[in-house]
Amino acid sequence: MGEDAGRGLECQKIMDGKGNNGNSSQKAIPSCCLKARASAAELEAKCHSTVVSGWFSESQSSSDKAGKMVYFNNPMWPGEAHSLKVESILYKASSDYQEVLVFEVLVVGGGDGGVLAEISRHSSVELIDICEIDRMVIEVSKKFFPELAAGFEDPRVCLHVGDAVEFLRNVPEGKYDVIIVDSSDPVGPAQELVEKPFFDTLARALRPGGVLCNMAESMWLHTHLIDDMISICREIFKGSVHYAWASVPTYPSGVIGFLICSTEGPAVDFLNPINPIEKLEGAHQHKRELRYYNSQMHKAAFSLPSFLKREVRLLCD
Repeated sequence: MGEDAGRGLECQKIMDGKGNNGNSSQKAIPSCCLKARASAAELEAKCHSTVVSGWFSESQSSSDKAGKMVYFNNPMWPGEAHSLKVESILYKASSDYQEVLVFEVLVVGGGDGGVLAEISRHSSVELIDICEIDRMVIEVSKKFFPELAAGFEDPRVCLHVGDAVEFLRNVPEGKYDVIIVDSSDPVGPAQELVEKPFFDTLARALRPGGVLCNMAESMWLHTHLIDDMISICREIFKGSVHYAWASVPTYPSGVIGFLICSTEGPAVDFLNPINPIEKLEGAHQHKRELRYYNSQMHKAAFSLPSFLKREVRLLCD
């Protein structure tokens, strides 16, 4: 593909270098959106530097060699843009860690309470510690998505607002049966979340035979990262290390992967869960019936395509 193959993805004014008044160091609202806002007041709710013509694209803006601002250039998925139609922007603010946006169409991260909601389905769980660095994400989720954030109200939940790496360093050795890491993509400060010291810390916090579920990127985009992460985990987790995946339409490429590991100790059979997936106690009464997951989907999650096994040799062991 030639140099101009991806130009059709960009806002025309950004492509022409006219959307930022010559200042490439700041995110400017594209002039096409400014014009729309001036001519139709009701469209103001759609205006944001990541929203072009009513579409949001998760992106990292940067300048090309000519000094022009280029959008849709997230280093985690170069050459690819994931866009969502935006009816309106319900909330926008900046916390100490990130920009928080709420759309009538939304992609959310770990602080929204979604993982808590899934864990709280299970009556066998006695204590749930959650560590989230950004309190604003939690508060915004409670306000706009109370059903999703309902997990925070579970009496078994203990919320810790702060850096998860530092939190784990200070917990007693062998405290947890299970740790679930729903982290940001490994860019910038989050890079350490895919490095060996972090996995050492996770393993230390697990009991013998304890289980880790860690986000592990997309097999369509990040086989080099998957290879590195599996190599690290094979050194640390002496019980077992597996790679699994699930379809997530809101994630770039439509797929997200997971590392499923166990520490040395009582054997864990990940492919055959002890508790039946379809028979959660009180699921119907408490509106906790599963919409996607079942026993067949669970087993299928561990079936890997041939190209992934070729590119990540450790998956063939």
